[in-house]
Amino acid sequence: MKNKLIYIAILFLWVMGACSGAAQRPGFRLFDFNSRQTLTGAQVLQQLLKARVILVGEHHNVPAHHAAQLAILRYLHQAGRKVAVGLEMFRHDSQPQLDQWVDGRIAEDRFKLIYLNNWNYDWSLYRPIFLYARDQKIPMVGLNVPPNLTRQVAYHGFGSLTADQRGALEAITCDVTEAYRQFVQRAHDAHGHGGMNFERFCEAQLVWDSAMAIRAQEFLSNHPDYTMIILAGSGHARKMGIPAQLAKRSDLSCLVVLPETAGIFEPDTLSAEDTDLLFLNPGRRGNRS
Repeated sequence: MKNKLIYIAILFLWVMGACSGAAQRPGFRLFDFNSRQTLTGAQVLQQLLKARVILVGEHHNVPAHHAAQLAILRYLHQAGRKVAVGLEMFRHDSQPQLDQWVDGRIAEDRFKLIYLNNWNYDWSLYRPIFLYARDQKIPMVGLNVPPNLTRQVAYHGFGSLTADQRGALEAITCDVTEAYRQFVQRAHDAHGHGGMNFERFCEAQLVWDSAMAIRAQEFLSNHPDYTMIILAGSGHARKMGIPAQLAKRSDLSCLVVLPETAGIFEPDTLSAEDTDLLFLNPGRRGNRS
């Protein structure tokens, strides 16, 4: 318990230190895969301001990843950019409850039940992000689809959906690049879906990414002066995920930021085909070139 409290305190100090000062002097660093350099200060802001959509990936149960997401959100907001937060964690049909939260019209204990109806990870992991959005009146947008829809596609294929279920989704088949197929195959194998038809699993992933891209595009079309920060699992945030589906449907500029993760997401294990930037862990020293 003592070690856990110390770790939480370190995370809190990191986020507050990163975000309490002037917007031009962030306390965090990003590794740029195009220049192969570590960005700090005004360089970070210059990169972030280029995009209408900034996807910040996460491993859902890692507190440091959510601290990184909050740091970027606060930094852009303090820099004067009008931002909205797009959420994999909330279904689109829960948008009225999200609006009530941002408007301060729903108490936290009641909203927590709504959150748990949408997402099965501990509320405490996301609570600082939701509190900041509420306190600063930052719009939060539910991007996800009901889990039973993607489950149906995964087991019965996209063709099994009714017209009402499809909504704005056009026909989806796993007719994609070889790189994407390999990417989905790794996810298929890693999650123990060996008994599930791969083509249908692939269609389900495309439905998931496509639906979130469509919802993000809809919001930004209706709010042309906003930038959206999308919080999503790193598999969805990678360029082959939601960004690829956005590119098929719009000319919105995207920037992908993934969190440094030992042995998985590091400067030497990713490339510009995966992400634009890597949010470096506190304590990392030196540039990589």
